[in-house]
Amino acid sequence: MIHSSNSIRNALNYNEQKVQQKQAKCLAVCGYPKDLDDLTFSQKLCRLTHLASLNQRAKVNSVHISLNFDPGEKLPETTLEKIANVYMEKIGFGKQPYLVYQHFDAGHPHLHIVTTSIQADGKRIDMHNLGRTKSQQARVQIEKDFGLIAADSRKLKEVYQIKPVLAQRIKYGKSDTRRAITNVLDAVLNNYKFSSLPELNAVLKLYNVIADRGSEDSRTFQKKGLVYRVLDERGDKVGVPIKASLIYSKPTLKYLETRFDLNEPLKQKQKQHTKTTIDWALERLTNPTLDSLIKALEKDRINVVVRQNKDGVIYGITYLDHTTKCVFNGSDLGKAYSAKGILESCKAIPTDISILKANILQQPQITTEQKNTVVQPAWSSSAIAVNKIGNDPEEIMRPLSLANYTPYQLKRNKKKRKKKRLRF
Repeated sequence: MIHSSNSIRNALNYNEQKVQQKQAKCLAVCGYPKDLDDLTFSQKLCRLTHLASLNQRAKVNSVHISLNFDPGEKLPETTLEKIANVYMEKIGFGKQPYLVYQHFDAGHPHLHIVTTSIQADGKRIDMHNLGRTKSQQARVQIEKDFGLIAADSRKLKEVYQIKPVLAQRIKYGKSDTRRAITNVLDAVLNNYKFSSLPELNAVLKLYNVIADRGSEDSRTFQKKGLVYRVLDERGDKVGVPIKASLIYSKPTLKYLETRFDLNEPLKQKQKQHTKTTIDWALERLTNPTLDSLIKALEKDRINVVVRQNKDGVIYGITYLDHTTKCVFNGSDLGKAYSAKGILESCKAIPTDISILKANILQQPQITTEQKNTVVQPAWSSSAIAVNKIGNDPEEIMRPLSLANYTPYQLKRNKKKRKKKRLRF
């Protein structure tokens, strides 16, 4: 992973703090006039900032690279140093000064490399699509040359799947909590497309993390601040909140709002995939219910997040499409995919009798003339018979008769095309 920013000091500080915490070790330096053991923190920093000062127009001059290996790899320090040097040469940074750190804070061996994109002549190394154009090719070649486990193998993919943060095992207020949250944020922010804080939280909650602005009357909310919290198994906030500004990647509210704007047009291109997947899931189910739809969509790599108020009444729905890595609010996909539309399609009936009675009391009374009449919903041409509602809970819980819903996009055009006759 290649991360570029405007602060060389922050990148170097991050790694040096890991060294002080005995969670990392500085393996090697390249392009420095002194040996590693003779360098102070100030000298490490000044070598990079001096180059960065040669180009005042470049707003982004810091480069922080992470090289990850399979947990089964047992690589000596000399081999790791060689791999770092070969990699930097292949991506065009061989002549740049850089520092190589080995980290021990994860379940797999990995390196961090800190350098700058400004060269000795003041010109900036082009970073556009560097990961795709050069880094990918360098990785494949290094795996062959050093006999490493390929990153695209199934075994390694399973290792790097995001796993939920186990709140009960975290020591609150210590670096472990921050590291666990950082790992989740790095994976989610760099892979998923979301355009609001609730959409982002829909993904983060899968891993027991939440981005929290606090209540509207709180100082954090009024100052447009943001903290990240760990959730327990019941979804309750636990432990010490971590300020967004204290996390290395700086996922502040201001940064997220920029991502919201960038992600919105990208999501639109993937909207049809999610809609079609939901349509097919409804079509496959003989008697769809909300639970059966959620399970069916999980098989199609879509997680459904249902939002309820304190009384248990469903008022919103969010879809997490893991195939396209997009998050959609139901109403953004269309009325048929909103909470109301899905509940109608699924004949969802509350299981709590008290909630059900409360909902019935809020509904308009049905007159004698309206009883046993036919209602035509906007989403279906089929009729639903309106049965007389009584006070018996068993009668209330009895599902209505509903014809199978076939989405418009899936209906075949039965009109036959007329063959053109040749006239002589």
